Amino acid sequence: MNGNVLSPARARQRDTIVGLTLALAIIGAWLAVHVSAIFIVDWQVTPGWLALPFVAVQTWLSVGLFIVAHDCMHGSLAPGRPAVNRAFGRVALFLYAAFSYDRLLPKHHMHHRRPGSPQDPDFHADAPDAFAPWFLRFFLEYYGWRELGAMAAAMALYILATGVSVPALLLFYAVPAVLSAVQLFYFGTFRPHRIDAAPFADRHNTRTDGFPPLLSLLTCFHFGYHHEHHLAPTTPWWRLPAAHRAMTAGAVPPAGPAAARGRA
Repeated sequence: MNGNVLSPARARQRDTIVGLTLALAIIGAWLAVHVSAIFIVDWQVTPGWLALPFVAVQTWLSVGLFIVAHDCMHGSLAPGRPAVNRAFGRVALFLYAAFSYDRLLPKHHMHHRRPGSPQDPDFHADAPDAFAPWFLRFFLEYYGWRELGAMAAAMALYILATGVSVPALLLFYAVPAVLSAVQLFYFGTFRPHRIDAAPFADRHNTRTDGFPPLLSLLTCFHFGYHHEHHLAPTTPWWRLPAAHRAMTAGAVPPAGPAAARGRA
């Protein structure tokens, strides 16, 4: 065997180390910005315009929380370790917007089984090229009364437990959650799955944004390489640029370790 080729067990171990390191970095950075913006920075003396970078960074990190949970749904955060995937997925989605990982999991797998169809919870069959009605349907699909109630309850408990001001919590928690939903929808759902003049390449009913890696990372943690993701769902987000390069070169995109396949 070529010495440069890892065994399946070693490949799973490598992907687990990288995946967990990146997940902890995203969660840690999200918490650091959250705590700094709400508890450390004195906004009575700090110029108000400095709140914009905090909101922008927290929005991007909130996208990252969702992408971490998304990898957990495919078992690719920690291949072959379903309990680890579930634990990280639940924590990431709770921090993101008090979402239930177990409720989102079957919806996401239905999206992969029936992409671009009326059965796809991420698709608007009646408005497949219209941003506003599709986003409204997407928002209501994932931000139902249960999710909004859970988020409101979590915020109420947070306020009672810490004494944080309501405006600060809304600005640095609720606003980034909503803005990140728009970002996730636009770059991770609408652009890849919208209907336009160019036909889809295959039954996955999706396309890829050809963004350079840095722009791809900033827009949606490489989720814009969406055709590659649907072809190999167990590929973790951080390996999607390599999958994109492989597809651009006409090769089969590299998939995640086989043990990661299926639900986590």
